Amino acid sequence: MSKLFQKEWICSLCLFAVLLVIWEVTVKYFEVPFFLLPAPSGVLTSLRDGLSEGLTSRVGFYLHTYYTVSEALLGFLIGSGLGLVLGTLIAQSQFLGKVFLPYIVAFQSLPKVALAPLLIVWFGVGMMSKVVIVAMLTFFPLLVNSIAGFESVDRDLLEMMRSFKATRWQIFCKVRFPSALPFIFAGLSMAIVYSLIGAIVGEFIGGRHGLGILILQMNFNMDMQGVFSVFVVLSIIGIAFYLAMRFIERRVVFWTSRSREVIGL
Repeated sequence: MSKLFQKEWICSLCLFAVLLVIWEVTVKYFEVPFFLLPAPSGVLTSLRDGLSEGLTSRVGFYLHTYYTVSEALLGFLIGSGLGLVLGTLIAQSQFLGKVFLPYIVAFQSLPKVALAPLLIVWFGVGMMSKVVIVAMLTFFPLLVNSIAGFESVDRDLLEMMRSFKATRWQIFCKVRFPSALPFIFAGLSMAIVYSLIGAIVGEFIGGRHGLGILILQMNFNMDMQGVFSVFVVLSIIGIAFYLAMRFIERRVVFWTSRSREVIGL
């Protein structure tokens, strides 16, 4: 499995290198203007310049990355936590499901981009408005996946636990929650990526710090190389978020990974 994993990563990096070479050659050969599509070499130069700035510099990456990551993680914890709790309650009670789900679906149908300016007015241009936007984006994936996870529990296991006179709490801790964990982590993996998108959208609408603000400033100055360098930073952060969540999943839901190894997946 480890050799196969290493082979996949090597192939992925080779494909990335080939795409960069094609990009560089195409831009140079067709003389594409830098304000339309910068060459990877120029993006790398801007990335180096941004990383060489001080930790508190407003033109560097570190300060803005701190704010964007903080907004994304805090909103992710709040939104996913609320989604998991409410999803658990709805899965345990059909009455709560019938009462709350219509309102939740109606709220989820509202475009978050359209709500963002209103949230900026309510909570200001500081971090709180971005956290609320991120929480709204990360709430629904956990709600839906947690409900699906609890509803997918093996009925035979439930009947066996009831035959052993297990309490409702014991059934939840020993059967329902462990069976729902793969679905919950699928929702977490989705929500952690959404959290970064929500933070950037909120910064686009209004803010003082963050990578979204940096993108707007560079775009206003026609610094497309800088804009693409911020895209690289955001991509790295997103990959790090996703890999961290997958790492936690393998440690918590360890029986799923072992079963996949047994069947050769």
